[in-house]
Parts: sequence; structure tokens; C-alpha cells
Amino acid sequence: MKIELYQLVALTEDLPEYGLKKGDTAIAIEYYPTPAGEEDGYSLEGFDIDIETVTVEVGESQIKPAIEPTGALQLVA
Repeated sequence: MKIELYQLVALTEDLPEYGLKKGDTAIAIEYYPTPAGEEDGYSLEGFDIDIETVTVEVGESQIKPAIEPTGALQLVA
């Protein structure tokens, strides 16, 4: 599923190398298409952590939209 740029997304897994946990949210700011058979990627910014700015690059399977089309926040299970 392609994520829209500048959309609020939630992590679907922990990223311990960044101190981030499943369910943490950020904004998708860049999209990196890849050749067929490889996972597309995204750059995320805006995590609520104790660093002024952090940009994290993730694969498409590591994020999902944090807001449903109805406008309700999604909970990451």
C-alpha cells in the first residue's frame, strides 16, 4: 500500500537502533520507489523523542497510516 506523503504514519515494529517503538508516529516526508520485487521505502520525521530532529528511513512494511479515512486514529496492534 502506497503511503501518501505528509501523512501521519505509525510504526508496525520496534526500531531499537533509534529508540523507537511499535505505534510511534511520524510524518512520511520522502518516498523511495525501488525495482520490482524490492520493498519501497520512506523517510519519516517528527517522532516525539528527546532529539531535536531525527529522520528515519524505513521499508513500506514497517509503517501504516495512523489515521483512518474516517479521521479516527488507528491503534497499532
